[in-house]
Order: sequence, then C-alpha cells, then structure tokens
Amino acid sequence: MLPGNINPKQMKAMMKKLGMSVEPIEDVQQIVIRTPKGNYIFDAAEVTAMTMQGVTTYQIVGQPRFEEAAVEIPKEDVTMVAAQANVSDDAAKAALMATKGDIAEAIMRLSQGQK
Repeated sequence: MLPGNINPKQMKAMMKKLGMSVEPIEDVQQIVIRTPKGNYIFDAAEVTAMTMQGVTTYQIVGQPRFEEAAVEIPKEDVTMVAAQANVSDDAAKAALMATKGDIAEAIMRLSQGQK
C-alpha cells in the first residue's frame, strides 16, 4: 500500500527506477476472452499495459457480458440419436442442441415425445 501523500511526479520517478512503465491503450473497441464454456466480451473497456522487468501485463477495467459457446454436434452423434429414437436427422440434431450434446438425454426426450 502506498502512502497517500506521494505526488504523481514522485510516483513516475519511482516507477522508472523500478523499471516499470504504464501505458494506456487507446481506442479499444472490444475485448474477447475465449474459454471452452463461452466468451467474456468487454464492449467498452479501459486497458492499461504495464511492463516490469521485461514482462507486460494488461489490466482491463469494464463490465463483461458472457456468451455461452455454441455446442458442436458431430455428425455421427446425430446419426446415432436419429437411429435410436427413430426420428429424422434434423430432429435428432435439434434435440442434441437442446441438451448441449448429451446423447442419452436427447434420445430420452425424443422417445418420450413419440408416445
């Protein structure tokens, strides 16, 4: 924790002595952090790059929104669900999308819907 009575010039001089540099990144339009479960999207963010001892770190200040990743359904899963539930490939794919790729749950849903 830094004392509150350090003026900005002293702070800059101290950072320079330590080999630190802090630079804002201007005109940032969007930042996307991709994860297997989805993406964190910052539409309006302030970004600062800090370099110390040859390593640059980035600080993001803003409010992200989360978008879930789209589920990729393999063709063989669609074919298997369609055959097991005795439905069309389109119906099987829709059921797999609704269950986020869970084959057993998709077959159960389709089988229960036929009764």
